[in-house]
Amino acid sequence: MIYKEPKFLPGGDRYILIEFGNEMNLELNFMGQGLAAAIKENKTKGIIETAPCFASTLIHYDPDIVSFDYVKNEVTELIQSLGPSEDIELDSRVFYFPTVYLDPWSDECIDDYIEKINPDKQRDAELLADLNNLESPEHFARVHSATEYWVASLGFWPGLPFMMPLDPRCAMTAPKYNPPRTWTPKGTVGMGGGSTAIYPDHLPGGYQIFGRIPVPIWDTEKRFPQFEDSICLFKPGDRVKFVPCSIEEFEHIERQVDDGSYIYNVVEYQKFSVKNYKNWINSIDKDARF
Repeated sequence: MIYKEPKFLPGGDRYILIEFGNEMNLELNFMGQGLAAAIKENKTKGIIETAPCFASTLIHYDPDIVSFDYVKNEVTELIQSLGPSEDIELDSRVFYFPTVYLDPWSDECIDDYIEKINPDKQRDAELLADLNNLESPEHFARVHSATEYWVASLGFWPGLPFMMPLDPRCAMTAPKYNPPRTWTPKGTVGMGGGSTAIYPDHLPGGYQIFGRIPVPIWDTEKRFPQFEDSICLFKPGDRVKFVPCSIEEFEHIERQVDDGSYIYNVVEYQKFSVKNYKNWINSIDKDARF
C-alpha cells in the first residue's frame, strides 16, 4: 500500500529512512527518486547523500550540523513541494547491453549448485517459465528482453542495480535460492521477487539466473569514460535494455572490453516524465504477454 503520510524512521544517529509505502511499486520509487533529486537541487543543509530504494529514501546527514527533527522538517517541506507523482520529471540515461540468454556460464553455475548443494533444484529458466505461465525458457527470455528496466536502487555490492520492468506486460516473479549459491559469474543477469539484477563481479547470490552481459558495470580502474565520476556505472533513475545476442557477439565484445576499445551503447540524459509514462501505461492491455 501507499502511505497517506511518509514514515520517518531513525537509522542510528546519522541516518533517516523515509518510507512511502510497503510494496514494490514504480510510483513509490518515482517519489523516492524525486525526493532525492529535490534534496540535491535544494542543497539541504547537513545532508551528505541520499539512497533511493524501491519504496523509500535513505538520508545520510551530519549530526554535528543538523538534528533529526531539522532534517525531518526540511524534507517534509520538500516532499510537499513535489506535488503529485505525475508531475515528477527525472534525469535518466538508457544503457543497451548485449545479452546471451540461456547462456552456458549460468548453466555451469547451476550444475555446480545442483551437484554440491541442492540436487532437487529445478533449473532456473525452466522454473521461471513455469511460475510465470510461459511456454518455455525461450518464451521467458523473449518476455524478459522486451522491456526497459528502471534502476530503482543500488546494492548489495558496489554498482549492483536492482531494477523493475517499465512495461507491466513483462512483469514476472521469482523465488530466491534456498540456500544461496556460493558463486555467480561476473555479468550474470538474474531475478528475485519482481526485481532484475546484474552481478558486477564473481559473487555469491540467490537470484534465479538466466543470462550474461560482457560489459563491466563497475570498474575500479575507471578504464572507460562512463566511470569518470564513479567506479559504479549506474545511478538510480537510469534505464537498462537487454539486447539478445549470440555467444560469438558476446566474445567479440568481451575482447573489445579487454583491449579498451569498447564503446558503451548509451543514450545520455533525457527527462523521464512520470505523467507521460502513466498515460502510456493506461493505453495498453497490462495483462497481455509477448
